[in-house]
This record gives sequence, structure tokens and C-alpha cells, in this order.
Amino acid sequence: MARSALGILGGTFDPVHNAHLAMARAALEALRLDKVLFVPTGLPKYRRAAVASGEQRIAMLRLALAGSEEFAIDERELAPGASGYTVDTLQALRSELGEVDLHLLMGADQYAKLGSWHRPDEVARLAHIAVFARPGIELEGQVRLIPMEPMPVSASEIRARAARGEDISALVPPAVANYIARHGLYR
Repeated sequence: MARSALGILGGTFDPVHNAHLAMARAALEALRLDKVLFVPTGLPKYRRAAVASGEQRIAMLRLALAGSEEFAIDERELAPGASGYTVDTLQALRSELGEVDLHLLMGADQYAKLGSWHRPDEVARLAHIAVFARPGIELEGQVRLIPMEPMPVSASEIRARAARGEDISALVPPAVANYIARHGLYR
């Protein structure tokens, strides 16, 4: 019997948007995954903290993923005292899940920086690395490329549009757009 395969898609998800969902679907298909786990980051050491709170980002993820059994949310990086390092998350998942194929999903921009991550060799030992191609970024090393049409959507653009009161309904799932409007997020 084949081992189960789990994709891990980390990020701030501030907010979760349509490109995140398209990436997860592309990975499900290309890698024949059983499930994709969305892992929102807590306080990343490598970038500014999220604008929305952890609770708000989880609420938006729940709305975006509602009805999709192949997607799940893992909140461990939002827990008080969590290290925020991918290697620690992967080690915890490995000890909890045992013999499952873990696939760490990332954009080519993040893959290009993998060498600067905390214990990158251990990250690569714990999970297969799978990368969404980005125009103009060359990939080197042992990596699986996930075919996907680039989507010009960024969370920073969505936050800027929301701050200006502009329509974001084409960039995020409808329930997420409603949540952002209802809670006055990013204003």
C-alpha cells in the first residue's frame, strides 16, 4: 500500500488569496497528494509580522477552505513560544504522523533563499522540496517543479487595495472579501 502524501504550504496568509488556493490545487494534482496543510506563520524572524492577528488569519483560512476536505489548517506556528522555524514544524509533523511523505511547497523566490533558512539541510532531509515556478528564477538542486500558470496576486497588493476601499473580490474568495470588509481589516 502506498504511503500517504502531505503537502505543507506555509505563509503569513495575510490574507489568504486565490493564488494560494490555486497553488494548493496544483500541488495536489502534480504531486498526487492526499492533503495540503496550510501553516500560517507566527512571528517570522525574516520579515515583518502579519497585519491581521493570528485569529483573523485562521478565520479567513477557515472561510477560504470550507468544504474542501483535501485542505486543512495547522496552527502550531501561532502557538505561544513556537520557534517559527520550518525545520521544527517538519520535525513535529514527522513525529506525529510517522511514515508519511512530506512535501514542502514553496515559490521559486523562497527556494532561492533556502540556503539561508535555519538548518536547511535538515529541512531537505525531512521533506521533499516542491517549487512553484516563477518567471526569471532558475532552479538548481534536487527539487520537484510544480507546473502552474503564474497568478499576479500578492497579499500586499490586496491589503493596499482594501486600505483604499477598492474592490478585492477578484483576488480572494468571496467569504474572505466579506470577512475583510465586515471587520474593517487593512484599513
